[in-house]
Amino acid sequence: MRAMHYSRFGPAADVLELATVDTPSPAAGEVLVRLAYSGVNPSDSKARAGTRPGVTKPAFDQIIPHSDGSGVIKAVGDDVDQSRIGQRVWIYNGQWQRAFGTAAEYIALPAEQAVPLPEDVSLETGATLGIPGLTATQTVFGGGDVTGKTLLISGGAGAVGHNAVQLAKWAGATVIATASPSGNDRVRAAGAEHVLDYNDPELPQKIMDLSNGGVDRAIEVEFGTNAALLAEVMKPLGTVATYGSGKALTPELPFGPYLFKALKIDITLIYILPAPERAAAIVRLHQALSDGALQPAIATTYPLESCAEAQDAVMTSGRTGAVLLDMQTT
Repeated sequence: MRAMHYSRFGPAADVLELATVDTPSPAAGEVLVRLAYSGVNPSDSKARAGTRPGVTKPAFDQIIPHSDGSGVIKAVGDDVDQSRIGQRVWIYNGQWQRAFGTAAEYIALPAEQAVPLPEDVSLETGATLGIPGLTATQTVFGGGDVTGKTLLISGGAGAVGHNAVQLAKWAGATVIATASPSGNDRVRAAGAEHVLDYNDPELPQKIMDLSNGGVDRAIEVEFGTNAALLAEVMKPLGTVATYGSGKALTPELPFGPYLFKALKIDITLIYILPAPERAAAIVRLHQALSDGALQPAIATTYPLESCAEAQDAVMTSGRTGAVLLDMQTT
């Protein structure tokens, strides 16, 4: 099969190579999926670049990147129902703590990581449901029902943030989102009642005015950068559900304001979400898709041989949706 792989850290164009490798066979408890699309995420680019603190070399001699994807099950291993052959699926954790991910024509992985794709959902959309879809779902609903709550969603134009805006609106929350001015219309169309410039010097006061005294739950992509802002705008007993802090990996926390509001910090790493929470998130995600309330945006699709360009594109500021590899082109 064709696959992209790397064996050392570095710029995408320097280390990613197209190769022909053996097609895997499913072991007991596994399925073999013929991939239609591979979802490219910032975490894939960061892992390949070697930017994770304390990681000096790849964990495996050869890595096929990417954790998200979609396709059709072509074979199953022992202990997997044969009826799953031919099933359309979406994939999560394809390359999490494993050498071979979804930037290939086939992947063999544990059967539970190939989730049946609802019939009315496209394979393209399916490839966005792993990291962007589950992260948005968990950060919005991880604390329970948000009906009637006021949610602050930072980075509302990003892949996770855009999904979160749609999910929160579907659930009956009032949504205040931040974005750059160029993304305002898109975020508002996703369902945000209020969209604010994240660089506005009057941002804290505007959030307080629009939320009638504070936010119940914040969905935060840059926790370190916004920790002080959140201390100002959260209601007492509110929750900051954060999934990133790329600009400030060692945040300075204003502990006093957090303490006297008894704020909770709920950090989501979707790769290690416990099975019951993951199952609940998948049910919510599928329901929102079936209701037509969630339409994950796709910015660009590349062929497999342009994987380096795709990994660079996913790190580009102002991106308006997910980045995919089309595994069906030759």
